[in-house]
Amino acid sequence: MADFEHVFAEPPEGAAADWTISQNWRAYTQVEHATWDTLYARQMEILPGRAADAFMKGLQALRLDTGGIPDFALMNAKLQALTGWTVVCVPGLVPDDVFFDHLANRRFPSGQFIRKPDQLDYLQEPDIFHDVFGHVPMLTDPDFADYMQAYGKGGQRAQSLGMLRNLARLYWYTVEFGLMDQGDGLRIYGAGIVSSATESVFAVEDPSPNRIAFDLERIMRTDYRIDDFQQVYFVIPSIEALNDATLEDFGPIYDRLKGATDIAIEAVLPYDKVITRGTQAYAARGGRFAA
Repeated sequence: MADFEHVFAEPPEGAAADWTISQNWRAYTQVEHATWDTLYARQMEILPGRAADAFMKGLQALRLDTGGIPDFALMNAKLQALTGWTVVCVPGLVPDDVFFDHLANRRFPSGQFIRKPDQLDYLQEPDIFHDVFGHVPMLTDPDFADYMQAYGKGGQRAQSLGMLRNLARLYWYTVEFGLMDQGDGLRIYGAGIVSSATESVFAVEDPSPNRIAFDLERIMRTDYRIDDFQQVYFVIPSIEALNDATLEDFGPIYDRLKGATDIAIEAVLPYDKVITRGTQAYAARGGRFAA
């Protein structure tokens, strides 16, 4: 994270104690609005038939297709009426305890900045397009909205128990890079995928990655990579099933995990319910931009 531009040791000047800032929507330039429109149009050519119904319905409910970077004041009125959530603006990546407190109180923290026009294909740190386009539509779904709040509360507990590393993997493999078996095929619901033109296709169609049925404890033991396409995706049968699987007390799981070894990203275990056994060819070629 040291190379990220929008990382601060403490709330920067102008930020509140909870790290929130004004969106200052009127300050966005025409170039910044045009960048959002370009990203939005590109994703809408790719996502139909690949993204989960809940995500596509969320886009429509929030009217994110009206052009330009959304004004949070207008968007929040729709979102809060649907599930009680709001989106708050933050200057960049926030500390874990701040992030969990926002989620536990049904507030989703979003970056204020948008990537530059020459960063359309890849940006390592999350910007407003990733945060709003990628995450917020799913918050219109009541079950997913409840899951996100529960995750925030669970994060506060995991932090106190020293198990945050394991719980972070659950967020990664669901909220960021989750797939769903919708009945008519695999669909994307993870924000890291739906906001990426290349991974939107890779995640559901490429033969390289493993796709494995959701297993809570297995996920909490599985490493992940932040700099490239995933080598494994975990597949839920529904959002309701995700909620049901994560309602249990994580205390006994944490006790077992303290003595468990990590699972390699590319591993397929004997007890895995394998949906697609990948070739791992993409990773073998060297990953990003490999021929």
